Amino acid sequence: MKQRVLITAGASGIGLAMAQAFDEDGYEIWVTDVDKAALNALPSHFHGHLANAASEDDMKAVFAKIETAGGLDVLCANAGIAGPTAAVEDVELADWQQCVSVNLEGAFLAAKYAAPLMKAAGKGAIVVTSSTAGIYGYPFRAPYAAAKWAMVGLTKTLAMELGPYGIRANVICPGSVEGPRIEGVLEREAEAKGMTRDQVYAGYAAGTSMRSFVQAEDIANMAVFLASPQSRLVSGQVISVDGHTENPDPKI
Repeated sequence: MKQRVLITAGASGIGLAMAQAFDEDGYEIWVTDVDKAALNALPSHFHGHLANAASEDDMKAVFAKIETAGGLDVLCANAGIAGPTAAVEDVELADWQQCVSVNLEGAFLAAKYAAPLMKAAGKGAIVVTSSTAGIYGYPFRAPYAAAKWAMVGLTKTLAMELGPYGIRANVICPGSVEGPRIEGVLEREAEAKGMTRDQVYAGYAAGTSMRSFVQAEDIANMAVFLASPQSRLVSGQVISVDGHTENPDPKI
């Protein structure tokens, strides 16, 4: 019988790359997303569900279906948004709350409803997508950095609580990932810092030892590894996939 994985925000970007990688590894794929068109574009054998990761009602309904289907082996709590780019005194409370809600509460709710299913099975793997912002912090990104930092604490706590039940929990911290979302971040940061988009892009790359952005597939491959028997005693770890960040705020 196939193992079952749920990926939140799995219809595009890093989440879609995860879904494709787990599919290639023989998993049964369950995906939630708020983008109906992206869900409709998924392969027909994926189980796609329109759901807001920060809505308890939505997540409860999805996990009820997963329980009926036979339980859950792997959770990829991947839902997240970039949030505003602004000096802390200019951040609106509503923008702060939305960013923290989707990122942190989304991971919490997924873990909350995955835990009983995994406990019943006596095994499981939880992979939370944080960010290098959750290790270093970033200027002009206070809500995002705070939420991503808190996700690390949440995951370490999950590893402690769930380890006795044979359940592992780890964090992936991507660096700058090529794709549409980072383009919005680059444009907003360029405006906030009085720089061009290309200057900010070059600065991000220059801040890593490998002088590079990463691809969504790099994150997906790490998620598959963290779900596999090869990482059976890897838990409570914070693993960066970022080309090694040397300086989170290079100025070039």
